[in-house]
Amino acid sequence: MRDEVRRARDTQVMQDVLQGRRTGLAGLAPFAGPAIVVSVAYIDPGNFATNIQAGARYGYGLLWVVVLANLVAMLFQSLSARLGIVTGRDLAQLCRERLPKPLVYVMWVVSELAAMATDLAEFLGGAIGLSLLFHLPLLVGMVITGIVTYALLLLEGMGYRRLELAIGALVGVVGLSYLVELFVAPVGWASLGQQIFVPNLPDSAAVAIAVGIIGATVMPHALFLHSGLTERRARPKTDPERRRIIRLSNLEVVLALTVAGLINLAMVVMAAGAFHGSHPDVAKIETAYQTLVPLLGGAAATIFLISLVASGFSSSVVGTMAGQMIMQGFVAFRIPLWLRRSITMVPSFIVVIAGVDATRALVLSQVALSIALPFPMIALVWFTSRRDTMGVFHNRWPVVVLASLGALVVLSLNVVLLLDAAGAISL
Repeated sequence: MRDEVRRARDTQVMQDVLQGRRTGLAGLAPFAGPAIVVSVAYIDPGNFATNIQAGARYGYGLLWVVVLANLVAMLFQSLSARLGIVTGRDLAQLCRERLPKPLVYVMWVVSELAAMATDLAEFLGGAIGLSLLFHLPLLVGMVITGIVTYALLLLEGMGYRRLELAIGALVGVVGLSYLVELFVAPVGWASLGQQIFVPNLPDSAAVAIAVGIIGATVMPHALFLHSGLTERRARPKTDPERRRIIRLSNLEVVLALTVAGLINLAMVVMAAGAFHGSHPDVAKIETAYQTLVPLLGGAAATIFLISLVASGFSSSVVGTMAGQMIMQGFVAFRIPLWLRRSITMVPSFIVVIAGVDATRALVLSQVALSIALPFPMIALVWFTSRRDTMGVFHNRWPVVVLASLGALVVLSLNVVLLLDAAGAISL
């Protein structure tokens, strides 16, 4: 009964916004949530590993890459949200309805594999954090991570707002953790200010790390998920209502991804302050934790692990949500939540039981994502630029140019990443 009253109140508030009776931040609140949820993809355990390497080896020299990556992410997530708001369909549904069947099935299989690769990185990240924090075997940490993330996913059955609040709280834990770390680790603010907007790639290893930062920034599952979350949020009936929701959505994207970008910057800054001078070769999450203890103290190392666990929990939940939406959109089929959660956990257990290095598995999962990324990026630019799909809300030529350039940069870097992984080139 209480949930029904809350939903009715939310619906009424949304109608007040659509009719222009509620504006500003008060108008944003009822529609806030989708961008916060997808922002988790930009602070997942894969980002931890890459940002630690960037800060440890090059100090503040690669901060500009994080800024560039975040700007590209803002553009594509805003396009994904707009697609859902205008069409009432998510990206996977539109692909099923508008594209040739053979291509749809290929996209579905590749996207499902990408969702599993995403979950591998996120699930392992949370498990690594738990195992180090509580001195547990990694397999035990994985079981706990699986239980906690499934419990969080059950909140969706009680209404989308509860799950969004839980994810937002976990994002807040990551953000506050790194805010504290900035006060603990030494920071050269003058040098930081000079280098953050100055492009610089001092050697081939810096190119490899930059490829890792940018090439895996726009996650395939985040593009699919954002369109679905906004599509389910409200059902505008007129173009003025759609225009108002798009405006609010763009504002939320900027705010949520700015926070995610600042967290990524803080990761690099912390690693630069802690490791660059004395331990520039730190590359693994486990090594970073062990090195932090004598350098900054046990409290700083514990805060680092807490942020990693929060990141792993939240991003694993989001990855499972995206996997459900991908399957339902492409093939109109849905499996029980517990079954999907179990299936996506299997690769992680195989990796650990086989004795594969966990951090190495995180890096390889990013390579798998690189294979899947062209499909949703190109489809998103294509659909949002078509008048027959978006009507008056189709992309104007400046947005088409920016989106095409952003896609070209990201996809080119992913090709470089794949060639390097295959041994065809050496970075």
